Amino acid sequence: MPDWNRVATRPMADVVAELGQAKTLLFTEPRPGVGLMTVNRPDRGNSQTVEMFGEIAWYAHVLRKAPLRALIITGAGGATFCTGFDLQEVEVIARMTIPEFNELVDTASAGTAGLRSLPYPVIAAISGPVAGGGLSLALSADIRLTTPTASFSAGFVRVGLSIGELGASWHLSRVIGPARAAEISFTGRTVKADEAVRIGLANRIAPVDGEQIVAAAVELAEQIVAHGAEGIRATKNSLIRSAEIDSFIAALELENRSQVVCRTTL
Repeated sequence: MPDWNRVATRPMADVVAELGQAKTLLFTEPRPGVGLMTVNRPDRGNSQTVEMFGEIAWYAHVLRKAPLRALIITGAGGATFCTGFDLQEVEVIARMTIPEFNELVDTASAGTAGLRSLPYPVIAAISGPVAGGGLSLALSADIRLTTPTASFSAGFVRVGLSIGELGASWHLSRVIGPARAAEISFTGRTVKADEAVRIGLANRIAPVDGEQIVAAAVELAEQIVAHGAEGIRATKNSLIRSAEIDSFIAALELENRSQVVCRTTL
C-alpha cells in the first residue's frame, strides 16, 4: 500500500512564502502546526472567481507537503464563509469555449478533491452564509464548526443548475443521508445553523460571532494535534477511504494495514 504516512514535507517558511503570492486567498499559521486558509474577498461575500478556483487547487497541492497537523478554512471579515460563484464573473464563463470550460471545471474540482485528501484534518470555521460552491468548499472539510448565524444553501436549482458541482452531491448525500440531501437539493432552501447540527451538516455551534469562530476552530485543532501525528494521519486515511468503498472486508483490510503502520511509529 502507498506509504501515505510518510508525506514529504517542505520548510514552513517556503510554504508561507509561496502561498503568499495568491490574490484571492490568505494563508497564516495561528499556532505551530495549524494552518489557516482564508477566502479573501469580503467585499464580494467571499465569492468564488475563475482565479480563485485555480488558487484553491494550487493551495491544496502545496499544502499536501506542508509540515502541518491541521488546516482551518474560513472566510475573511467574519460576515460570510463563501457565497459561491461571483455572478459578476458569469460573463467570463459565457465567453469560454467548451475545452476551456472543461479545463475550468477540472481545475475547480481538483481543489475540492485536494483539500479533502490532505493527510491531516481539515476544519471549516463558518460564520454567515455558505452557498453554492461555498457549500462544496465547506463539505471538503472533515469537521464543520459554525457560529449561531451560519446558514447553508444548496440553491443550485434556483438558478437553473444542478447540485452536481465540485463534489457537492457526493458529499451531501453521505454527510446527511440521501433523503435529506434530496429534499434540500430539490427545494434549494436554506438550512440554519441549529438544523445543520441536528442533521449532521455541521458538527456543533460555537457561541461566538464573526471572526471569533477562527479562535474556536484553533482551540479544536489544538485538541487534535495533541495526539500523535501518525495516528491522526492514519485515522483520517481510514475515514476517507472507508467512505469510498462498499466492502466491509476491504474496510477491515485498510484498517488493519493502517494500524500496522502506526505501530511502527510508537
